[in-house]
Amino acid sequence: MSWEILISVLAFSPLLGSVLNALFGRYWKGLSGPIGTSLSFVSFAASVFAYLQFHPLERQDAQIVTLFNWVQVGNFKVDLAYQVDQLSLFMALIITGIGSLIHLYSIGYMKGNPGIGRFFSYLNLFVFFMLHLVLAENLVVLFFGWEGVGLCSYLLIGFDTHRENAAQASIKAFVTNRIADLAMIGGIALTYWLAGSVSFITISESLPQAKFFLNALPFVAICFFIGAMGKSAQFPFHVWLPDAMAGPTPVSALIHAATMVTAGLFLIARLNFIFILVPKVGFWIVCIGTFTAFFAATIGVYQNDIKKVLAYSTVSQLGYMFVAMGTGAYVAGLFHLLTHAFFKALLFLGSGSVIHGLSDEQDLRRMGGLKSQMKITWWTFLLGTLAIVGAPPFSGFFSKDLILEKAFYFHPVFFGMGIATAFLTTFYMFRLTFLAFTGKSRVSNHVHPHESSWTMTVPLVILALGAAFSGYLLVPESLGGGIDFLEKYFSPVFAKGLLYYSQQKGPLEAHHLTHELELLLAGLSLGAILLGVGIYWFFFGKKEKLPSDESSYSGWRLLPANKYFIDEIFKNVLIGPISALSEFLSEVIEKHLIDRVLTGTGKLSGGVASLLRRIQTGTVVDYAFLIVLGTVLILSVFLWRGI
Repeated sequence: MSWEILISVLAFSPLLGSVLNALFGRYWKGLSGPIGTSLSFVSFAASVFAYLQFHPLERQDAQIVTLFNWVQVGNFKVDLAYQVDQLSLFMALIITGIGSLIHLYSIGYMKGNPGIGRFFSYLNLFVFFMLHLVLAENLVVLFFGWEGVGLCSYLLIGFDTHRENAAQASIKAFVTNRIADLAMIGGIALTYWLAGSVSFITISESLPQAKFFLNALPFVAICFFIGAMGKSAQFPFHVWLPDAMAGPTPVSALIHAATMVTAGLFLIARLNFIFILVPKVGFWIVCIGTFTAFFAATIGVYQNDIKKVLAYSTVSQLGYMFVAMGTGAYVAGLFHLLTHAFFKALLFLGSGSVIHGLSDEQDLRRMGGLKSQMKITWWTFLLGTLAIVGAPPFSGFFSKDLILEKAFYFHPVFFGMGIATAFLTTFYMFRLTFLAFTGKSRVSNHVHPHESSWTMTVPLVILALGAAFSGYLLVPESLGGGIDFLEKYFSPVFAKGLLYYSQQKGPLEAHHLTHELELLLAGLSLGAILLGVGIYWFFFGKKEKLPSDESSYSGWRLLPANKYFIDEIFKNVLIGPISALSEFLSEVIEKHLIDRVLTGTGKLSGGVASLLRRIQTGTVVDYAFLIVLGTVLILSVFLWRGI
């Protein structure tokens, strides 16, 4: 099969599903889910076939697939082209694989919903745009996908149009990302101006020759980093992600696990040849990532909504990934992106199974004792919890500890913050798991908990297997591993950036810890996990003590319980003054100044026109008289001037 056909099937199958459901979904509600899911699985099959045809462990160069010339204005030319390499295939497999499982899960979750056709149309469209983001050969196609997933997040978060909080959350997500995207646009414009191209390969090849480009790299990197912060919800752009829980649970799983929030990390990885040359920007990436990870974890401790806990967990885990990207450990960051995609999709879909089984109840204080009625959900959710906290031998143990190891290279302070975050993660995740599934039942009498249908439980089991075993793709030697599949797999993607770094700044310093130190760091991480679960069980779980409402806390706990009042600060410091200024400009400047000037100008023009209109009588005699009068006046002027 030719690459053009293969990539077209991969990239456009979800779009076909979206169009079919948009046009006919209201007439075939029972078929909307199967059609959308089938075409998503077609895209996944094409991803697998492309992986096998590309031979990523042997091939060093990218396969460029150009469909047609898209935009051409003067010397500015953009093709609708795709770059098939190890990184894009890695992301495409995650997006289509986990995305297809979420589609399958949604068949059961959305059953009976009158808007199911519209839902699957949006879900397919989301996957379509995300695939264009990761497969893009140039910055313009990437930005097309970048803005497309922003649009789809708005549509999916606000899917329940009758709920005001959903509408507000969708607008908040859309506007917050647009602010960060302004910097993204600036980065694209700067790159084209300095490199003369938007193609990733051309940009990377022009770096050694473009000295001015090298001098401007910090500004370019900062612009792209701010754009990445918006999509991947890093402080202070994190505020949109928890509110995105207003959408249906499959939407939360898709956004948080495999698609939109990983776009920022992918951008940094794709532009690694820029970021690796600006270590000062990398330092700030590490700082913001570390702070975001710890900051979000402290908030997660005090959340009582099952989905809100997982939302702040996502923000925190993304912080870990940014730490890896800032240190230049791109493989470690992508490794955690992979494991996080499995266990976070599992946890969100597991929470959706709980919510579905409890007739839309989301408050942890009204759950309890569910493990006997929802055994598949319980065991898979417990496995997801063990994976996210980093308990051995599950996937999070290998990927999270690798990032902590890289953070230790960078500076022990960042390692310490990472360990503290791991402790908090363990505390709030076992708090969630124990409150929902163990102890006495606190479910309302009119609610009858039940296990979900097979379309919902089968994806849970498959994702649980991924959460358990995906970590074995990169096992450290200190733990008897030496399995460096991912290091070998990604080496062609990052080779050029490493080469440019050695040419500009000398050989990149290699860090090698002794096996004893690696085991010590892993032991500290494991100790944080044991401490977190031990403290929760001893002080809260054993006594079955229920958490308080967020508004009932006092003292220092008032801050994390109320999300540090970040939303209120934004509202009073930014949104309030801007709204007041807008109202002043609208009510005073526009209505009383601009409108009066324009109205006055119109009235003046109308008055002059009414006077001149009287000349146009339509009578030939009047026109002849005016012609004679004009002639006499002109001759009089000439005679008066002596001509």
